[in-house]
Formats: sequence, structure tokens, C-alpha cells
Amino acid sequence: MDRLLRFPLAPLLAAQALWVVLRAERLPEPPGPRSGQSGTGEPLRLLILGDSSSAGVGAETQARALSGQLAQTLAPHVALDWCLEGETGATTQTSLAKLDSLPDRAFDIALLIHGVNDTTRLTSPARFRARQIALMDALAVRHGIQRFILSGVPPMAHFPLLPQPMRWMLGCHAARLDEELAQLASERPEVDHLPLALPFEPHLVARDGFHPSEAAYALWAEMLVERILA
Repeated sequence: MDRLLRFPLAPLLAAQALWVVLRAERLPEPPGPRSGQSGTGEPLRLLILGDSSSAGVGAETQARALSGQLAQTLAPHVALDWCLEGETGATTQTSLAKLDSLPDRAFDIALLIHGVNDTTRLTSPARFRARQIALMDALAVRHGIQRFILSGVPPMAHFPLLPQPMRWMLGCHAARLDEELAQLASERPEVDHLPLALPFEPHLVARDGFHPSEAAYALWAEMLVERILA
């Protein structure tokens, strides 16, 4: 239904998109380390690759963002060697294009966080799927990665910044892209899909109404640790 309404609603959606661009608060990527080692136990080399949420937008420091809280939560269980390669605005396609700039080293697990920018660009589910496969295959060859965790596309139908009907339409498309990630996980044994099932509560949203808050990053990190250690 949402796809059928894109054309008749195009003028309204264009106006809403401009309104969002003009109104949105542009939060920076937080300062702090983007790689490190911590903990004791079995070695685990982790690559985090993705968009502004992977880069920690919405947190004051990287220590309070996803990568920092993930490293802190994993440290009691493994000897973690982690590297963050996230950036604002990243899509699956732009992550594919930056593979040559990634550190020339091996990793055990890649945490891939994409979907929001693919959604706003209305990337088709088939193209999104193909690019995700290409990204995983390239990372496996280049970095020896044997396990992938695909973090679910956030439910954009609940993003406070977005007005209606844009919020509804992007939410429908985000759900379709997330279904592709879930399907990939059901088909490929090395792939795990983590639905981003966070509560829809105000304190879990950053002040821009779009990105996770530090409290949300903490919950997200706990969910990821369960999958990684499993």
C-alpha cells in the first residue's frame, strides 16, 4: 500500500523531507577511541562497520556509544580486539566502496549496521539484499571473517523527528529491508540477524529525535553481546 501511495503523495513527501532537513539537529560523531583491546580469555577480533548509529551519534563520547559499551560488556568474557569503521550517512553501497580503506588485518566477527540510509534513499529490497551479500562476501575474502551479525533496520515508523505520512512510509520500507536481513540469516549459517527490538520510550532517543540515546546504546550492546557469545 505505501508503495502505491508514493506517487500521489510525492509533493507532500518532498515538502516533509525539506522540513526535516531544515529542522533536524545535526549531532556529531562523538570523540574517543575507535579501536582497542580489553578483557581476558578467548581472543575475539571484532569489526564494526556501518552508519551513524555504529559511529555513536547521539552519545557524548565513544565510551558511551555502541562500540564503547559493547567493548565494556564483552571484556569480562573474551580478550577483545575491536575496530570501529562507522560513518554518518553510510549505506551498504558506500561501505562496499570503502573496503580498500579498512585496516589490512583479519577479524573473526563483523557487526554490520546498515539500513536507515538505505531506507531514506528507497533502495529496493532486492538491491539491498544483493549489496549486503556482496559486502559479506568481500569481507570474508579480504579479512577472513567467518561470522556476521546483521543488526536489524530500526523501526523508523517510531522515529519522533519524522512527520506523518513520511514516518509511516519509511517505516514500511525499513521493515521490508529488515525482512531481507532476516531472510539472509535463515539461508546462510555464518549470518545472524538481530532485530532491533528496543522499547519505544523517550529516554531511548537522542535529542535529535532520530538517533539512539546512550541508554539505548547500552541496551543494544547487551543484546549484541548475547548473540556474540552464543
